Amino acid sequence: MGQLLDKYALEIIPQKAVASHNRENRDVKQLKLVFGSMRLTALQPSHIYSYVERRSKKMINENGKAIGGLSAAKHEVNTLSHAFSKAVEWGIIARHPFKGQTRIKNAPPRTRYIEDWEIIECLSLKNARKKGSIKAIQAYIRIKLLTGLSQSDLLRLQPARHIKDDGVHSMRHKTENRIGKQTIYEWTPELRTAVKDALEARPVNIAPFLFCNKLGKCYIDEETGDLSGWNSMWQRFMERVLSETKVEERFTEHDLRAKCASDALSLEHARALLSHVDTRTTNKIYRRKPERVRPIR
Repeated sequence: MGQLLDKYALEIIPQKAVASHNRENRDVKQLKLVFGSMRLTALQPSHIYSYVERRSKKMINENGKAIGGLSAAKHEVNTLSHAFSKAVEWGIIARHPFKGQTRIKNAPPRTRYIEDWEIIECLSLKNARKKGSIKAIQAYIRIKLLTGLSQSDLLRLQPARHIKDDGVHSMRHKTENRIGKQTIYEWTPELRTAVKDALEARPVNIAPFLFCNKLGKCYIDEETGDLSGWNSMWQRFMERVLSETKVEERFTEHDLRAKCASDALSLEHARALLSHVDTRTTNKIYRRKPERVRPIR
């Protein structure tokens, strides 16, 4: 099986987006530790269940970082499954040994809903400078709540390309090669103000990106998919929020996207804001407000 995983890593993984490329390379390394010496025809569905059970238990590595967990296990099994699908396509084996024969439970979706007062607290955080991280993140929060744009798409926004007379233009980076559908977030007074604040908060006024580092570059490294600079800035912001405001529970920037979807007037409106293909993902993961129902009289 090690040879199949090596072939998959050499021929298939390089075709994928940077984030998927890096993640699946890690998956292959982990899978080879367990299945590398096994014959392709020896793999049974029971082996997959045993693997998921072991990998679902989080452990701490030598650097003190948590590894494993159900999410990691599922992703690794998906990578293995794709490798076997390619093996069938390449004529290496006659059939996939576990496709459609295993059912791995999903991790429960995150339920954190950010209340309006918590957003007000975050936006009231003081910063002596007119530019810099606090102002940039506060503008980022405003735009995120108004549009629901993903972190990947929001950090890639370029005023010259995406900010136009009729609104903010965006095509989901995650699906642009498969779907290629563009979304236009029409101007409202609030969105204009938020974009203006983001422009004014930039440390480099002539930078091509709406959100940029001190060198005027995008926070996302397109070669590696790394955005540690932005993540560090976000963590410092959240530490100040927790220590200087009434907010007691940390939230993620992904929770902001969920708040946008939850606060939308309808499920279809939420789907359109998040640029999802259908409403199932929107409803299951991003609509986090309790459903209100009138009792029967």
